[in-house]
Amino acid sequence: MTVGTIVIGAGPAGLATSRELKRRGLSHVVLERGNRPGYTWAHLYDSLVLHTGKHLSSLPGLRFADSVPLFPSRLQFLDYLLRYTATFDLPVTTGADVETVARIDGAWCVRTRAGQELRAKAVVVATGIASNPVMPAIPNRDSFTGRVRHSIEYKNASGTLGHRMLVVGAGNSAGEIAAELSRAGARITLAVRNGATVVPREVLGIPLQYVAIPFGYLPRAIQRGAAAFVARASALSRRKPVLPAPALSNCSRVPLIGFHLADEIRRGAIQIKGGVSAFTTAGVRFADGSAGDFDDVIFATGFRAAMGMCGDAVRRDSCGFGLRRKRVVGVDQSDLYFVGHNPDIRGALFTIARDARRVAGMIRRSQ
Repeated sequence: MTVGTIVIGAGPAGLATSRELKRRGLSHVVLERGNRPGYTWAHLYDSLVLHTGKHLSSLPGLRFADSVPLFPSRLQFLDYLLRYTATFDLPVTTGADVETVARIDGAWCVRTRAGQELRAKAVVVATGIASNPVMPAIPNRDSFTGRVRHSIEYKNASGTLGHRMLVVGAGNSAGEIAAELSRAGARITLAVRNGATVVPREVLGIPLQYVAIPFGYLPRAIQRGAAAFVARASALSRRKPVLPAPALSNCSRVPLIGFHLADEIRRGAIQIKGGVSAFTTAGVRFADGSAGDFDDVIFATGFRAAMGMCGDAVRRDSCGFGLRRKRVVGVDQSDLYFVGHNPDIRGALFTIARDARRVAGMIRRSQ
């Protein structure tokens, strides 16, 4: 089968790209490994709510319904993705788990694990940043007698009353899961190795994202400085506990949004520790030499871009993303594009909408 463009992934990035390609009359197909559009979102934790307001989180061409609250829930966002697919009759093929992407005889050849082979002039990698969970290699894991899992496996706090639980990480998933478990009666320790910048979700009733839009066009150093200033001002005005400041990084780090975690820390319900150095039979040993006993360990240690299908044909940067120029174009291969790989303080969905339009326009001009 030969098409103009193959889009890999039917999450927000892939669907937005598909709509923009179709609007320009470009033949394409969207390959989704799961059994539905938005498959990854369908398997995230139950209580997940968008941190970004719905007005700047919609995909090109379709707004959220008026009945949807300012910050949509996970289920409301899933319904939106299905409505988006149906509204524009997007060519999504489910159950198509891409195994390899290779350049052969001047064209792209994409093979799925089921043995299907497709060829195209262009490929768009739209696998997002939540489909490839990172599990750090902690020594002696096999000796631990409790349960170990990544946050992608966490659904809700049911049955955790009284459990001694360690949550590892300082991102939004770590903060929300730790706070939810604490409120459900679990005994929570949060292991924070690199610190976190904590900012409010809203300022005077306005989503922080809306205020931060202009900063998204500035260098990352200025973005980090603005987020740190907001975090310090919020901590002083609201008397919220502040986690250790994050280490400087070239990778985009989204602040910890909202005070759900801070509230639990303030009331003494969550203990803060440093990094984990090793597992023990009954728990873990921390970097400061102390140890703790736990029934469960949840690694909310984030994700890497799903790039394995490209093999060695695409070089990665230090953050795991394919090297790009003009935000979305691969530097190593012609007609290879990336959407959903530019998260910043404006919100991933906001940048997805912009990048999808940009990629579709580039493909239109090239073909």
